[in-house]
Amino acid sequence: MSSGTSTWIAVVVTALGCYAVKLLGLSVPAGLLERPLVKRLAALVPIALLAALTALQTFGTTGLRLAVDARSAGLAAAAVALLLRAPFLVVVAAAVVVTAAVRAVAGL
Repeated sequence: MSSGTSTWIAVVVTALGCYAVKLLGLSVPAGLLERPLVKRLAALVPIALLAALTALQTFGTTGLRLAVDARSAGLAAAAVALLLRAPFLVVVAAAVVVTAAVRAVAGL
């Protein structure tokens, strides 16, 4: 099998899997979805997933070591902007500017 064929097979299998998960979600009884625990979990799980993704993309490496570089400084700048209750675009801009400045100074 060629590389292109393998890629298309992976795309089709992933699409079918996504459709199956969506269909499974639609088949859940409404009574189950109205429970307070389910509502609370549904509100908190996306936040936890986003936090985990941010941590992995910021501090992760190919090995089992912690990477502290310009991305860490950008994340810290974004955290400070959030603590100061800055608008979302300001938070993103602060992270971008600090990350770029650290990379420029460090020569990365």
